[in-house]
Amino acid sequence: MDHLIYQKIPQEESKGLGLEMQSSKKAEAFVNAFLKRSMPNLKKKTIQESLERKAVVLEHVHKKKKRVKQKKSKALTAKERREMRLFEIKADQQRYDMYLPLHQLWKQYIRDLCNGLRPDAQPQMVQSKMLKADLHGALVMVSKSKCPSYVGLKGIILQETKHVFKIITKEDKLKVVPKLNCVFCTEIDGFITYIYGSRLQMRASERSAKKFKARGSLDL
Repeated sequence: MDHLIYQKIPQEESKGLGLEMQSSKKAEAFVNAFLKRSMPNLKKKTIQESLERKAVVLEHVHKKKKRVKQKKSKALTAKERREMRLFEIKADQQRYDMYLPLHQLWKQYIRDLCNGLRPDAQPQMVQSKMLKADLHGALVMVSKSKCPSYVGLKGIILQETKHVFKIITKEDKLKVVPKLNCVFCTEIDGFITYIYGSRLQMRASERSAKKFKARGSLDL
């Protein structure tokens, strides 16, 4: 059946095509190797039987590509951030006047949040908005505290964590004030708001989604 698979090309045609003539054994070995590579799933006997009866469509062998696992970047832990001092306010940045533009932006942010702070605005509405608001840039004063040294302290909030405020004073001093056992007072467009630090014992991002229940009064 070899003549069904291959046959010699006449010498004149092979010269015209620039082909080198091979011996019949080499040609047979090449064809067998080609068929085996093209149809790896079939046995040699099955291939020979198929060639005698019908034309065969040679299979294309797809090589499976190895998936390269991409390493996900791990977020820094709180300990690593502290060691790298990512949130440390440097000494040359502890200047009150540097953050006055931030305070002006914060006031405009509160006006937009409270629909303009009109004179007829309900104090309860303003209070509820302030509890959920981002306080970075707010000018606050500690009006009450169980620690007398904090009372009267006034400045702009630069950083807020779950338990403390970092405040820059007019004297260019950075103060760390705990939220617990302190009452903070802020004023904007004639509206004075008192904020109990005990109700802010959470991160700013968490506070914005929290539902606060109305309470008549709170003790320190």
